[in-house]
Amino acid sequence: MGTHDTLFDYISRYAATPLTSEEKDTIRQVFLPKKLRKKQYFLQEGVVCKYSGFIVKGAMRQYSVDEKGVEHVTGLFIENWWVTDLESFTMLTPSIYNIDAWEDTELLQISQADTLAYLNPIPAIQELSKQLTDNHTFALHKRLHSSITDSAEKRYEVLANAYPEFLQRFPQHVIASYLGVTKETLSRICSRAVRK
Repeated sequence: MGTHDTLFDYISRYAATPLTSEEKDTIRQVFLPKKLRKKQYFLQEGVVCKYSGFIVKGAMRQYSVDEKGVEHVTGLFIENWWVTDLESFTMLTPSIYNIDAWEDTELLQISQADTLAYLNPIPAIQELSKQLTDNHTFALHKRLHSSITDSAEKRYEVLANAYPEFLQRFPQHVIASYLGVTKETLSRICSRAVRK
């Protein structure tokens, strides 16, 4: 299967309107393949996010760094996930995040200008965008609510059930940061989960 076919399959899962052959040609022209080596940046803090990416193969993370130099992971991404700083990409403001490849990664990336000019007018993309925006909003609210009300164990359990592949692809210190707990706390939670 070609790189763009993975994206076409993804779009067809979310959009009732099928892509025409002309629309597929447009997508092939505006989504450019990019490879990132492990630890290579897709976006750095202070820079405007000019691209949105669709991950074909690999894993990435989004994080910020506080004044003490501590990383705070805010996003984890694997195959068939979109990666971008949506606010920076949309508003053309400098990002407060870093996004890098956790594994060697292949993605299809599109610029903000091409998104507006060529992608947004496609009916299937309009349907996909609405679905993704809704999903993102719901997930963000759930995550915020969970971070306020749920125990560390509960947050881990929810992540393990929703995205078990994250636990295989990312090390404990990254998962701990994503959950907002210390490595030691996560280690205890994992030990208890294994014994259950």
